[in-house]
Amino acid sequence: MAEDAGIFVGGGGEGHALPQTLLLRYGNRHGLIAGATGTGKTVTLQVLAEGFSAAGVPVFMADVKGDLAGIAAAGSVTHKLHEAFVARSKTIGLDLQYRAFPVTFWDLFGEQGHPVRATVAEMGPLLLSRLLELTEPQEGVLNVAFRLADEEGLPLLDMKDLQALLVFVGENAETISTRYGLVATASIGAIQRRLLVLENEGGAKLFGEPALDLADLMAVDASGMGRVNLLAAGKLMQSPRLYATFLLWLLSELFETLPEVGDPEKPKLVFFFDEAHLLFQDAPKALVTKVEQVARLIRSKGVGVYFITQNPADVPETILGQLGNRVQHALRAFTAKDQKDLKMAAETYRDNPAFKTEEAIRDVGTGEAVTSFLEAKGVPGMVQRTLIRPPSSQLGPIDPALRAQLMATSPVRGKYDTLVDRESAYEKLKAKADQAAAEAARQQQAQAAPQGGATPWGRAAEDDGLQNARRYDGGAARDAAPRRAPASRADSIGTAMAKSFARQIGTKAGQAVVRGILGSLFRSR
Repeated sequence: MAEDAGIFVGGGGEGHALPQTLLLRYGNRHGLIAGATGTGKTVTLQVLAEGFSAAGVPVFMADVKGDLAGIAAAGSVTHKLHEAFVARSKTIGLDLQYRAFPVTFWDLFGEQGHPVRATVAEMGPLLLSRLLELTEPQEGVLNVAFRLADEEGLPLLDMKDLQALLVFVGENAETISTRYGLVATASIGAIQRRLLVLENEGGAKLFGEPALDLADLMAVDASGMGRVNLLAAGKLMQSPRLYATFLLWLLSELFETLPEVGDPEKPKLVFFFDEAHLLFQDAPKALVTKVEQVARLIRSKGVGVYFITQNPADVPETILGQLGNRVQHALRAFTAKDQKDLKMAAETYRDNPAFKTEEAIRDVGTGEAVTSFLEAKGVPGMVQRTLIRPPSSQLGPIDPALRAQLMATSPVRGKYDTLVDRESAYEKLKAKADQAAAEAARQQQAQAAPQGGATPWGRAAEDDGLQNARRYDGGAARDAAPRRAPASRADSIGTAMAKSFARQIGTKAGQAVVRGILGSLFRSR
């Protein structure tokens, strides 16, 4: 690869005519695209995605408004902005050639792309707590549940696995509290209610198998162009916390999975995090610290992360300081706070004696930006006013028929379309409850046999065992008509299960599954 290989971003802005290029060898040093609504951030994002794809670098980005899908189709001379694009290209010295780029469509809900899923275990308690907006005590209970699942070999794959596990924890709260600390049934109830809300919002579709294979995000096509992975996020953005949590999970999975590569000639993957303010909004300090850690270390895995937001102030300073490649579109200063943010944004750039950075950020027009890219030896380039180049692909959304055609010929067609429901925590806990119910019924029958056969108490024990099993099967046995057993006999079943469970966990140690940096707080010893 040539020493100066890079992505031409633009040039010819007021006060200079030098081309602005993002060097591929520094593409994993992260970046920022910022600016007020309507100033051209989406076009800049599309231009960078095209450049990385053309260089053979796979890209992942969320299509929040539906207009990034145009990257899958070539631009057209009939487009209303064609003449403006030609004029801009002439100004900045670009030979504009329209072309399409290879795209894989993804959708959490499986409507506008291939379904994308993660298992509950992969998500981990920290991110789930963030997603469910749990309090610290509730998060502690969730951590206990995950630790228990690890040690007892109860795979947490989908939502019903977690719901069944929480029921089991509640049933055995006293025994579990002795080993792990207080497990309050009120906290369990609160978590279950939050899971119900998430399920009603469609979030349950995120969890299950087959889980996303990260290798499918890092593919190139037959010509060597990096595939652009587009996540349909229009519907997903109705649940902003789900959107931010999913992207953060994906970023952490990349960090945990990919090997160290040092400083490659070009990135292995570029990850664009649109609406980045949602990631940090009301986030606990522990989570922000984890994000900072991932951002600092993931570049050595060959992954570049680019945050897209309206204001650089939306990104914590500890993370903002790690973003070496920057495109700053216009910021408006209508209030005292706006003026303060504008000044702070200007202070993060290397000054250019030709103009005042603060004034340039305020005055640049649509499609123009203040840019700074890393130069030789990773030194920040002098800030420049830059006319952003026109995209080669179509600007705006694509026809649904074209989307369907591209999905039908996708390299992952059929791989994720069918949900797989293998044996996991739900089935194992249900089997345990069924076994306990059957054993209790046999004991009751044996006690009643010397008195001349089965008695109403034996039938009551069977019915009570059936009720116990129902807690795990979601009501699959609703056709039965249960009767109440005396409290002492009903309690005996729960006590027996608790004692058996206590003996099991007492003989197991150090078997916890090691999760990612944003997964479980518990690790094997």
